[in-house]
Amino acid sequence: MTCPACAARGRVPADLLLCLTCGHVGCNDSTPGAHATAHFEADGHPVVRSLAPGGGWAWCYEDEVYLDPLDEPAPRSSPRGPESVWDYPRPPTMSKDDRVVVVECAGQVVAESRGTIRVLETSHPPVFYVPPQDVRTELLFPAAAGRTWCEWKGAARYWDVVVGDDVRARAAWTYPRPEPAYTALADFFAFYPGRVDRCTVGGEVVAAQEGDFYGGWITSEVRGPFKGAPGTQLW
Repeated sequence: MTCPACAARGRVPADLLLCLTCGHVGCNDSTPGAHATAHFEADGHPVVRSLAPGGGWAWCYEDEVYLDPLDEPAPRSSPRGPESVWDYPRPPTMSKDDRVVVVECAGQVVAESRGTIRVLETSHPPVFYVPPQDVRTELLFPAAAGRTWCEWKGAARYWDVVVGDDVRARAAWTYPRPEPAYTALADFFAFYPGRVDRCTVGGEVVAAQEGDFYGGWITSEVRGPFKGAPGTQLW
């Protein structure tokens, strides 16, 4: 392997750095705008590992520190392949997601977070739960309609999103006291993409799960068929 920028100049670098997010290789020239540094500046991939024999060290551009390879953090923007909702488990599983999630309604950003919890369940598109500190809770009011019960997560409470005179009834929900296996979701907000103006994940606009009960978020990485359409209630 070689550094493409150095190869173009006929230069042999002393050390090569491997981007742990995408596999880009560049030299360890630390000049701003040069080689591996330029890759971080362009793509934001934070961690590289030395490919030098006996090197074994890693470097985090964001924190400007050397890392013990055994303590190396997972890349923040690892590429994602297609996922079939029929490979998701039941009971549902939870995972942290650090992509930027944004919820917009009536010209306002209602929620924006890099610390969501993604819930995956058989036959359903993922649902992103947003921590309350990343939600403009002053725009959310308890919905007049009652609660529902999930056999896994427990009792759900619904919220109206209100921006001025624009009221989006039951556009969000929470689990104030979830079942023990799902306590991480307590007071996190989930939003129906079809009841607000726009939801995005990592800049990609989300499509709403069909039907008026489920609130899954469909992105290009997810494959169906999805539960929610007429005739799928027993899936």
